[in-house]
Amino acid sequence: MDISTDVLKTLRDKTGVSVMQCKKALEEAGGDIEKAEVILRKKSGAAAEKKGDRELGAGAIGSYVHDGSIGSMVLLSCETDFVSKNPEFGAVAREVAMQVAASNPSFLTDADIPAEAKKAAEDVFQKEVEGKPEDMKAKILEGKLASYFRDQVLLDQLYIKDDSKTIRDLINEASQKFGERIEISRFARFSARS
Repeated sequence: MDISTDVLKTLRDKTGVSVMQCKKALEEAGGDIEKAEVILRKKSGAAAEKKGDRELGAGAIGSYVHDGSIGSMVLLSCETDFVSKNPEFGAVAREVAMQVAASNPSFLTDADIPAEAKKAAEDVFQKEVEGKPEDMKAKILEGKLASYFRDQVLLDQLYIKDDSKTIRDLINEASQKFGERIEISRFARFSARS
């Protein structure tokens, strides 16, 4: 299939991924840009997984302040200074900081949720599944817990600028784009409001 340079450029501008990866995705998608984006997102998750054991030795701090009353800082880690000093990498750190300021997450990952918090939520939702068919109770409870904690876990939150992806997707896409393992190491949010 012959992919026009305009279509290739459009996909590259939208994703920031290399020309070769964009071309392969467009060929696989039959020239459809939307399908190619989905393919690239899917591949970014797999690429990030492969890089999961690499050591993080560099990073950038992104910050965001909203109206002087809410602010946040995020340490976005990567493998090399070369990537950490890239302005686009710094922009990703700032995007995540903006997300933290807007959404006030309590945890970075599901693993960070204390067992007591999970147990308390499970006790509340257990009452809500009473009377449901036995074979469906566990699945319903699991769905309610996932939904409840989704907004509290930064990586699982929908990205405020594009709700078709999560913060995890944003990080995976950055990992694919920069060719390195990228991870949110820490975040903090500050508020002058009580």
